[in-house]
Amino acid sequence: MNEMLLLRHGETEWSRAGRHTGRTDLPLTAHGEEQARALAPLVKELLEEQGFGLVLVSPARRARRTAELAGLPAYEVEPDLWEWDYGGYEGITTPDIRADRPGWYLWRDGVVPGDAAHPGETAAQVGARADRVIERARQAPGLVALVAHGHLLRVLAARWLGLRPEDGRLLRLDTGTYSRLGFEHGEPVLKTWNAPAG
Repeated sequence: MNEMLLLRHGETEWSRAGRHTGRTDLPLTAHGEEQARALAPLVKELLEEQGFGLVLVSPARRARRTAELAGLPAYEVEPDLWEWDYGGYEGITTPDIRADRPGWYLWRDGVVPGDAAHPGETAAQVGARADRVIERARQAPGLVALVAHGHLLRVLAARWLGLRPEDGRLLRLDTGTYSRLGFEHGEPVLKTWNAPAG
């Protein structure tokens, strides 16, 4: 692998409202679909330059739809690219969580367990999933594309740089953006981060 292209899926109703969206499978909004389509020229350029040795996409339909609208070729659904499981905080905004838990911060304080469908994850557990994706990507030829979610991709980038999963807090990532991870003198670096399409 020589580089990873990361695409964060387009906007959903919950991402627009700031609600934590882990395993709830929401569609893109009309604006989210526009964001995904806006990524297509970049994807086309990369396809023409070198193609993709591997394309992995989260099982969530918001990620799969983003991949399709961005023009990515046949992709493989990768369960390790699911978003952070927010447990009992699924669908809840940070201000609402802080009403009961003043000063709460996901990266420091984690989540509370939820129901059977949302048991919750620690940052370390998300980091372990990210590590598996990175290891798989490193074995692929050329350019790798990943389409996934904000917090998961932030953790993945931190792990790429050899940082702790919690250090993903330093890397804000907006919907419908692209980022590129690569190398400089053989060492992992961020080449582009949180870049809007176009």
